[in-house]
Amino acid sequence: MSAKYRPVGWTPAKRLYDAVLVLAVGGYLLLFAAIAARVGAIDDQTIGIRAQGTAAFLLLTLALAIGPLARLDPRFLPLLYNRRHLGVLTFIVALAHAMDVLGWYFAFSPTAPLVAMLSSEPSLGQVQGGPFVVFGVLALLILFALAATSHDFWLAFLTPPLWKALHMAIYGAYALVVAHVALGALQSARSPGLALVVVASALGLVALHATAGWRQRPRDAAFGTSPWIDAAGIAEIAEGAGLVVHPPGAEAVAIFRHQGRLSAVSNLCAHQNGPLGEGRVVDGCITCPWHGFQYRLEDGCAPAPYTEKLATYALRLAGDRVLLDPRPNPPGTRVEPLVLPA
Repeated sequence: MSAKYRPVGWTPAKRLYDAVLVLAVGGYLLLFAAIAARVGAIDDQTIGIRAQGTAAFLLLTLALAIGPLARLDPRFLPLLYNRRHLGVLTFIVALAHAMDVLGWYFAFSPTAPLVAMLSSEPSLGQVQGGPFVVFGVLALLILFALAATSHDFWLAFLTPPLWKALHMAIYGAYALVVAHVALGALQSARSPGLALVVVASALGLVALHATAGWRQRPRDAAFGTSPWIDAAGIAEIAEGAGLVVHPPGAEAVAIFRHQGRLSAVSNLCAHQNGPLGEGRVVDGCITCPWHGFQYRLEDGCAPAPYTEKLATYALRLAGDRVLLDPRPNPPGTRVEPLVLPA
């Protein structure tokens, strides 16, 4: 095969990230069970099934909300780190939910539990009690595909464009989960609580993505027809951080400010196409917010022994405005950082 498997390096940050996730999910399941037990009217198995199902839905909502939240407020950027671990945990919780459904409702079926579950579906034309199970199964299969290919081996084997296109299917999985809940659990819900959570989560995601896109529009509209484009004001680029610009008809560019100088590189990390502009400068290097891959500011090259390279871009000043040449230099080309006035 064309790609080599490398074991995952478990850094303290990854362990902390995973520990917080596991504790949060465990706490949610216990809290859900305690509240449901006080309300009564349902058995312990059903409580567990509903707790796992709602936990998986909320985890999936969080995974899709992190991107626009980080674009709107840099304080959410730490949530981007190791986001793949969040996706894998979401699949595990969703799988536990599905296995408990099979074990509780179809354990004594004369046919195979999965066959019995799928064959018990109402006709497709019904809304009340419609075919909600098939939507859940399809969503679980997508989450499995994303979790199974989350390791860097699959990124290298499939190539970054194909890998990223595959993982965009998470939006389809979310739509399937909403349909699964709307045609299933909501049909028998005795209180509006679940409906409010589902509707608020879905609308909140739409609002977050729309707001993040709307905030980018003024900068996109300011680009003229000259080869050099007005990218931003000096004050818009924070020290040690990046700013993403989207030249029309060209790749997104990340402009970083470090020690009174500006440098511009491709916004796509060479490791996994992560959004470099949402990262920060650490130890003098651009650091990807997804997995910590680093690149030098002046030439876009990863420090030795790594060999990844980024396309670089030229910058210049016009008063207090930063101008960008959207034509990329070959990856690894040195461009002298733009010195800002004192």
